Amino acid sequence: MTLNYCIKSFDELTNNELYNLLRLRSEIFVVEQNCAYLDLDNKDQKSFHLLYYVNNEFAGSTRLVPAGLSFKEISIGRVVIAGSHRGLGLGVKLMEAAIEGCQQKFGNGPIRIGAQYHLSKFYQSLGFVEQGEQYDEDGIPHIEMLRA
Repeated sequence: MTLNYCIKSFDELTNNELYNLLRLRSEIFVVEQNCAYLDLDNKDQKSFHLLYYVNNEFAGSTRLVPAGLSFKEISIGRVVIAGSHRGLGLGVKLMEAAIEGCQQKFGNGPIRIGAQYHLSKFYQSLGFVEQGEQYDEDGIPHIEMLRA
């Protein structure tokens, strides 16, 4: 199994990369999770996008968000693995690459996420700590988490 990824600004994405990224997010966050919400939130244009591939097939992505756009800290969002590539440990690899990518693009500093609550233990395994109380976002329980 060959794993690789790239990190691109919005303007560097090809039409096909952007289509694949938005399609995957829609497949998982809207259709699979049965959650009608506006994914296109005007943050993509100011963020970096990590595209993850398995054997040269698009398998997942995440968004690296500069400080001040989603939270006062650097942020990682829209973490998604294609259903066809789950169970391979890619979530950990994707997040490790995203953390490293944030450090490369924005420098060292705390990273805050708004995590789906059922994934809290997963993010804790990567050094994130729950902050505050659960909250509802588009009908799904979430919690803010911080990696110092």
